[in-house]
Amino acid sequence: MQCLNSNLQTHSLSHRTNDIPLFFATKENSAGCIKKLLDCASTNIFERGALGETALHVAVLNDNMDAAIALMDGAPELINEPMTSDLFLGMTPLHIAVVNQNINLVRSLIGKGADVVTPRVTGLYFRKRRGGLLYYGEHILAFAACVGNQDIISMVINAGASTRAQDSIGNTVLHILVLQPNKTLACLALDLLLAHDVDHGGMPFKLAAKEGNLVAFQHLVNQRRVVQWNLGPLTSNLYDLTEIDSLVADDDLSVLELIVGSQRREARRILEVTPVRQLVSLKWNLYGKHYFRLLLLLYLLYIGTFTLCCVYRPLKDAPENYTVSDMDKTIRVQKTLKESYMTYGDNLRLAGIMISVLGALVILLLEIPDMLRVGAKQYFGQTALGGPFHVILIAYAFLVVLLCVFRVSGVQGEAVVMAVCLVLGWSNVMFFARGFQMLGPYVIMIQKICKGNLTKFMWLSFISTPTSLLSNKPPCWFSPLGHILLSFLVTIFTVCLCISVNYLVNNK
Repeated sequence: MQCLNSNLQTHSLSHRTNDIPLFFATKENSAGCIKKLLDCASTNIFERGALGETALHVAVLNDNMDAAIALMDGAPELINEPMTSDLFLGMTPLHIAVVNQNINLVRSLIGKGADVVTPRVTGLYFRKRRGGLLYYGEHILAFAACVGNQDIISMVINAGASTRAQDSIGNTVLHILVLQPNKTLACLALDLLLAHDVDHGGMPFKLAAKEGNLVAFQHLVNQRRVVQWNLGPLTSNLYDLTEIDSLVADDDLSVLELIVGSQRREARRILEVTPVRQLVSLKWNLYGKHYFRLLLLLYLLYIGTFTLCCVYRPLKDAPENYTVSDMDKTIRVQKTLKESYMTYGDNLRLAGIMISVLGALVILLLEIPDMLRVGAKQYFGQTALGGPFHVILIAYAFLVVLLCVFRVSGVQGEAVVMAVCLVLGWSNVMFFARGFQMLGPYVIMIQKICKGNLTKFMWLSFISTPTSLLSNKPPCWFSPLGHILLSFLVTIFTVCLCISVNYLVNNK
């Protein structure tokens, strides 16, 4: 607010203000000079300063009551005149008086016919944007609520301002209050506004959850609760779960779904708030853990079936003339497709392969539509939504389908793809470890380490690969110095890994 005032004063009270007689008289709060200038035929009452302000803007900005009254009496056309610069487009004198919390000026402007409904500030200075200094909305009531002066808020509402008016991005004054940094002041203003519009209380509720505004969310929850009974230090409260619980939410997304899908870490803290914490615990104990354990059992059976199919894959003894190099020690090779399914054991393996391929197709059919619906960045980037485990699962399913194509077409080298599938498939078991209280935090810790230090180490390790390919030389790891360099990199990675683990454990 001080930044806003200083910015306006720096521009409007420049040399141009002194060059305009009406502006100079207004700045000096000389009501007599203003009246004489208004009576002069050469005076242009609509003359503007560097920021598109009129004389009345200058008077209100400087809290010059006498000058403001003289201008309102002599030139009532200026009362609802907005500023015209790109920075402060649409700002009326009443907006400035509200921000300055000048109750007398606000009362005088409203009494003289200032419009409290129509004016909207759309200048760049007040837009909700990255790097913006403040966001007070556009309407006068929103400015009054963000400032937090309850007398001015009541005055503006009594003059006809609506609490349901929306700005250009669809936010009402209640939504705007949830986004304010001064949460205590915002809660006081919320109480006053909700007293005038009781049925409108649910609208900022979900926004507070999505933005992670813990204070505002807790305040709104407490307003909606009903005290059932008190017994000494014990209190029984009834909470309205209409917008919190996904089963009874009227809209598309409930508070729980918004918290999980929010990109703000602060939103996760709302899961510790009563009654959200109790609701999540109840859902987990009644439904979640049973579904989760069933899913874990099915996945273990599935990945176990795939593993058995890999272990007992169709192999035969290598022909005598198969090896062409002394370094090649191959003793068994892959059977052809016709030779692979001849016995009863082969038919059992075929059933396992069919289960593996069908399971991979089901995984792709479930994962890819969700990824397209949510967006790849949010789908793979958020730990709460599964994060890297979705990448592992999709990669595994794709490679299993590719493995089936290799088997049918008779392409040699399926063992490499099979090995990668096994690594990815069993790595995904860690996803289910998150459902156990003892293992869950450590899985999250491993995710953070893999995303941080491990990724950097992998990039560092593969730096030599393109150079080796371009120079037609073996990678540096195979040289005598390469082993020393590799050992050094592994040591650096181990140190970084230990530091990361200690940091995450200590800050857990």
